[in-house]
Amino acid sequence: MLGSNGLDTMASRLLIVDDNAQFLGAAKDLLERQGVDVIAVASTAAEAIGITHELRPDCALVDVDLGADNGFDLAVRLAADGACPVVLISAYSETDFADLIAASPAVGFISKADLSAQRIADVLGRGRPLPS
Repeated sequence: MLGSNGLDTMASRLLIVDDNAQFLGAAKDLLERQGVDVIAVASTAAEAIGITHELRPDCALVDVDLGADNGFDLAVRLAADGACPVVLISAYSETDFADLIAASPAVGFISKADLSAQRIADVLGRGRPLPS
């Protein structure tokens, strides 16, 4: 069932993980204005893991560059824990990370410039293509 924000109502509780506090605030505000329930934000992998175990978000938006941490490694940890689907985000283009994204357990990628509730819904709805 789709909510008014275009997201499946079962996948609208989001965690945003990024080491840039300004981006975290802007992304949270943008998505909440579009009807998404941003249940938490985190700036480190350790915070993100703790939050996912405690709050069980439906999806985690994870920046590929978390300063001292690595978003690709965090995606692997969250997938191994069965915590929640991960959508990788970055200020850089998807083509800059194509091989790493393809090798990761993330369900998709969204450029920070394209971040929206609808774009998240599109990525979650599409999921990962099956290998040929």
